[in-house]
Amino acid sequence: MEIGESQQLSVDPLPFARSYQLEALEVAIKQNTIVFLDTGSGKTLIAIMLLRSYAYLLRKPSPFIAIFLVPHVVLVSQQAEAVKMHTDLNVGMYYGDMGVDFWDAAMWKEEIGKHEVLVMTPAILLAGLKHSFFKLSMIKVLIIDECHHARGKHPYACIMTEFYHRQLGSAGSDLPRIFGMTASPIKTKSGDSENSYWEKISELETMMNSKVYTCASESVVAEYIPFSTPKFKFYRHTEIPSTLYERLARDLQGLEEKHVLSLKMLDLEESVADATSKKINKICSALVFCLNELGIWLGLKAAESFSCNETDICNETDSIPWGKLDVRSQAIVNNFSLDAFHTFATHVPSGPEWSIGDNDKANMDAGLVTSKVVCLIESLLEYRDLKDIRCIVFVERVITAIVLHYLLNELLPKYNSWKSKYIAGNNSGLQSQTRKKQNEIVEEFRKGMVNIIVATSILEEGLDVQSCNLVIRFDPSSTVCSFIQSRGRARMQHSDYVLMVNSEDFATRSRLEKYHASGDTMRTASLRHASLPCSPLQSNLKDEEVYDVESTGASVTLTSSVGLIHFYCSRLPSDRYFKPAPRWDEKTRTLHLPKSCPLQNVVVEENINSKIMKQTACLEACKKLHEMGALTDNLVPDVVVEEGTAQECGNERYIYEQPSYFPPELVGCCPKNSKIMYHRYLIELKQNFGYDVPVHDIMLLMRSELDSDVGSMHFDLDVDWGSLAVNFKYVGVIHLSPDQVLLCRTFQIALLRVLKDHNLNNLKDLLDGDYPVDNIEIDYLLLPATGKDGIPLIDWECITSVHFSFEKFWENHLNCSHPKGYARCVHTIDGSVCTCMLQNSVVYTPHSGHVYCITGILELNGNSLLKLRNGRMVTYKEYNEEQHGIKLRFDDESLLNGRHMFRVQNYLQRSRKQKEKESGRTTVELPPELCKIIMSPISITTFYSFSFLPSIMHRLESLLIAVNLKKMHLDHCMQNDVIPTIKGFIRNESFDPKKWIIPGDRSQSYALSEELLLSARKIYVRESRKLKIKRVADVVEALIGAYLSIGGETAALLFMDWMGIKVDFHTTPYERLFQVHAEKHLNVRDLESLLNYEFHDPSLLLEALTHGSYMLPEIPRCYQRLEFLGDAVLDYLVTMHFYNKYPGLSPELLTDMRSASTNNDCYARSAVKFELHKHILHTSRELHRHIVETVNNFEKLSLESTYGWESESTFPKVLGDVIESLAGAILVDSGYNKEKVFQSIRRLLEPLITPETVMPHPGKELNELCQTKHYNMKERIKSHNKGMTSITVEVEVNGISFKHTATAAKTKTAIKIASKEVLKSLKEQTL
Repeated sequence: MEIGESQQLSVDPLPFARSYQLEALEVAIKQNTIVFLDTGSGKTLIAIMLLRSYAYLLRKPSPFIAIFLVPHVVLVSQQAEAVKMHTDLNVGMYYGDMGVDFWDAAMWKEEIGKHEVLVMTPAILLAGLKHSFFKLSMIKVLIIDECHHARGKHPYACIMTEFYHRQLGSAGSDLPRIFGMTASPIKTKSGDSENSYWEKISELETMMNSKVYTCASESVVAEYIPFSTPKFKFYRHTEIPSTLYERLARDLQGLEEKHVLSLKMLDLEESVADATSKKINKICSALVFCLNELGIWLGLKAAESFSCNETDICNETDSIPWGKLDVRSQAIVNNFSLDAFHTFATHVPSGPEWSIGDNDKANMDAGLVTSKVVCLIESLLEYRDLKDIRCIVFVERVITAIVLHYLLNELLPKYNSWKSKYIAGNNSGLQSQTRKKQNEIVEEFRKGMVNIIVATSILEEGLDVQSCNLVIRFDPSSTVCSFIQSRGRARMQHSDYVLMVNSEDFATRSRLEKYHASGDTMRTASLRHASLPCSPLQSNLKDEEVYDVESTGASVTLTSSVGLIHFYCSRLPSDRYFKPAPRWDEKTRTLHLPKSCPLQNVVVEENINSKIMKQTACLEACKKLHEMGALTDNLVPDVVVEEGTAQECGNERYIYEQPSYFPPELVGCCPKNSKIMYHRYLIELKQNFGYDVPVHDIMLLMRSELDSDVGSMHFDLDVDWGSLAVNFKYVGVIHLSPDQVLLCRTFQIALLRVLKDHNLNNLKDLLDGDYPVDNIEIDYLLLPATGKDGIPLIDWECITSVHFSFEKFWENHLNCSHPKGYARCVHTIDGSVCTCMLQNSVVYTPHSGHVYCITGILELNGNSLLKLRNGRMVTYKEYNEEQHGIKLRFDDESLLNGRHMFRVQNYLQRSRKQKEKESGRTTVELPPELCKIIMSPISITTFYSFSFLPSIMHRLESLLIAVNLKKMHLDHCMQNDVIPTIKGFIRNESFDPKKWIIPGDRSQSYALSEELLLSARKIYVRESRKLKIKRVADVVEALIGAYLSIGGETAALLFMDWMGIKVDFHTTPYERLFQVHAEKHLNVRDLESLLNYEFHDPSLLLEALTHGSYMLPEIPRCYQRLEFLGDAVLDYLVTMHFYNKYPGLSPELLTDMRSASTNNDCYARSAVKFELHKHILHTSRELHRHIVETVNNFEKLSLESTYGWESESTFPKVLGDVIESLAGAILVDSGYNKEKVFQSIRRLLEPLITPETVMPHPGKELNELCQTKHYNMKERIKSHNKGMTSITVEVEVNGISFKHTATAAKTKTAIKIASKEVLKSLKEQTL
């Protein structure tokens, strides 16, 4: 921060702030500050007021931000919500589960551009600073919650030492204001004197470059917040009977030796066997601990928890799942736990009459529980009369939390309705609950649904549970900080802080008494040295070697290089049999990197300190990887990671404010006083179905002449009863006067408005209004066509129907003939008209608000009988009086046959949707006196024909947009201009006829703005909209496919180049960087015979069959690069084969065929069928076992071709990978001859799938069936047991449930099998 900046800041306090908070804020504005105040005193509020004071520097479009660091993920949302509540700043929240480890500079730039305060865990900021996604100069305020962690290698300390202190002495550096918060500046065990306290506080001040602010005494804060009362609860330690303890400990030791020995009988990888042995040892140690410290009964419960995966006797929250294990090693771990459970059970009474809480003394004497456990129970029962108890019991170990929770839930119901749960973090390799589960438990605690939480130190920091009124330390605090923070969890008035202590442990009692008094001592020490400046940081970090990237500012040090190399290797392609990782050989001083890494090894030649030799090698590797491009300029891995399973993205990213283009061919302006030339296109309509209403042709008048291919296009519309053929034909030009243009516009607006809206709202005002002159608007005319002697003409008589006039109708109808038996004239709402004028007209009935086409005169009148739905017979006169309250005056006049108006629909995608059913009754009988004539004469045929025009014109509009994109591309080829965005050409929504703009209709709000494409070509923008990024990518892929299918690869590559996707057009000869004799490792001749291909460079064949686990120096590469290449080329070749062989297939069916032919299981079957597994070079025992199992089971599989996904077996992915790597090897060796690749690999894949043999993926087929039939597909249920995955798929139909549970090694296989069985049940049900 610049010197003058703090002087410009103005304090922005909150009205309810306390005096000490305001004082702390004043100090924090002037200098870097650590606020040392008790838990619950409102430290966060001081931080928020500091943010409010800096807000004017942070508000966008300012480039500056504030960062709020919290030590635990669970605190991110809590602190972010507090900032949101008390400021108007935009707040972003970030934690590891969001995938931030894989975000790039662009992603972080977007987040920084949107938010003014970023709340995150410190590891995220540290990584961001290292990769230069963040710079300290952009951070105005850095808030560090629980800052006492800033020691050693904690991310807080690394941020300060590696970045802040490095820049502290630099001239012109702009560093953030530091604001730390803590309830105890000392985290370690305290000393005996004020000086020893000050020594620790001074270290924190130096690290944070901040001075501690605190109150003079606890009494200042006590005026505002309650403090819990510390109470010692003493117990006399009693050991369980020694003979019993020794016997159980010996039995557990024997069980451990037995099960570790059984590991040696299995053919396990050395690393897997070692990890399993260590886990058994950890379980055994935990059980011995429980036996000694808690008693036999709690040891039994611990063993029960460890064996939950095997016995299913525990609830989900009670089990202790381990990290992912091999199926066989997991079984041994479970068996050990189960045997231990039975060992404990032999010493625990059983039967319905016995319970653990019946007799505490007898239980202690028998060793079932220890005196410490009894002390806890007695302590809790002292508060049994407290109505609304909220208690946290703090323990040191995870296993203690779990078994005490067991005990309390079994014991406490005898005395009250209290409910207990536990919360524990990671410890000793145990995998605790999810963060979501922990948050749910805390919320239940706040609401009183849970009364007691048994917790490890995870609940000591930061969590705001104001309803807590009792804290019990089952295990004593190990540090001053732990004591103060756990005491602060009791936030209610008159709350207690119970300290359980062994009455004979005088040292612990003395230590806790010092902890109690430490608050005043630390305050005194801080205040006594408040005027002293911070000491400079004494560190050798400034002399540490650093590699900086000049272009970005990213850096890596000796210390951080090891982590970066491990992270880089973790991003390299891997499988379940091989996890790429660096290996340090201390003897040869060599860092070995995985084969898929472009850098194989780094040797340290210098004579340097052995302690930093490995770090030196890693830093050198980072430098070289960056120089090779394997690390980007932000020092993040630039490698492709093959994901095991594709995940659907629920929140797709959008690009906002993108234009939607409109073709200029359909745009014009209407001059006022001159004739206008139009180009005429006849739209011929032909029904390929039978229907009682025919269609006629339409005349399209346009100001521009269309290209010949567009002006003569033809296509079919999918209508309710069949297909309608549409054919465009150019028939010349016509000149219209302004009055004729106005008449035509009025006609098309009226007709199309009636079709779209089925009402006359605002139609009269619209038709009577003036048309603007010389305004740019959508300008074309759609008119009814007629013909004479084969010459298409405009039907002007029909067009003039829009100006129907009662005053003038007698002029042409004085001698009009009319049907025999009918009156010459009839009465309408507006007066008398000739009967013939009603026979082909459009009428409006105000009493119902409907519009009808009149198709004839009926031999019925108002006195004729009408049969109602209930069977009752009434006259039409009676019906209108009952239903509408209208008395017919001319009941002897013939009724009109009125047909409901046609619906305007999307006929472009009708095949994908369920057909809309036409109303069962399409006509009604109308008394003429209730009708108002809108248009006459006009036939129903015209309205029916015009109902297809919105779909037809949308097709033309879309085609013209594509034509403009094509012309723009051609302009580029000639002029070499820069490409503009193609996003405006994309249609991202299905056609909605209701939103279609009627030409000349000013009631529809739209505005066209002109935009230049390249140098001279113009187009019009109709609106702005948001686009999904994936939609843009899909369109680009489709365009590449279009150029590829029509113009070949050269045309596709030229188009990609124009799109800015730069592709090297020159084939560079592939140079091998190593020499190896493939014949020493492979039977090259047999493999070439199998592949029907002779390799020019057999080392490519060797590379294609080398697994990553095969670590021989003479074979420096594994198959993964060739697999990546082969995967892509096989996808392309199979796609082109199906696309060309089956030109009439839909994209969906082509996709199903390709997916069924190119999936890994399909390739794996081919590899086994042709015995390629015998040639794979690897050193993985697990892979060998899986291949043997697969080969043994292969003959049992159905002889029918399953093309991969019908198979219910799981294949090792490696088997499929080698088919792809062989394809890649042949491609490279043949000089990138794709035909040779297909000829060679095709014979391995035969027989290829056909449209007749393709089976849709069961999961996809089930989803589509549920969507089509509106079945209720419930969320899948997933569970794990013994390394296997179980998936339950359930569909509910009319209250009947169809479900199936499938178990397999892979999740995708289980989903496939379960979906297949549910599909089978559904199909059988509908037969």
